[in-house]
Amino acid sequence: MRFFSSQTPVLLMCRAALAFSWVYQGAVPKIACQSMGEAELLGHIIPLSQWICEAVFWMGVAEILFGLFLLVAARAWVFWLNIAALVGLLLFVALFEPAMFALPFNPLTLNVSLIALSLVALLELKKLKNVT
Repeated sequence: MRFFSSQTPVLLMCRAALAFSWVYQGAVPKIACQSMGEAELLGHIIPLSQWICEAVFWMGVAEILFGLFLLVAARAWVFWLNIAALVGLLLFVALFEPAMFALPFNPLTLNVSLIALSLVALLELKKLKNVT
């Protein structure tokens, strides 16, 4: 419990929101529902269609694990990794499915918001470091 009590409420909220987003994005569109959009995106880099569904599933597992890791690891490099992953995902969508940026609740609005949360978390970590 000391781990959580040594952090600011803002840092805890950022971590919870980021973790929720990764866990949800891994569990619902990739594992529970196997979204066709996810499969279509992966189809650009996986040549054999029989592997796409399995790859989507394992990506979902990885996203859930990363979300849980964000929940428990309050280190700056975790938030930088999150930012890098989100920028990479944005570039991937821009390269292969740019029309997605015109949809409501699209990858750009989601990822920019999550990057902003990561930056807020980094600022909170810096504040904590300066206090101790």
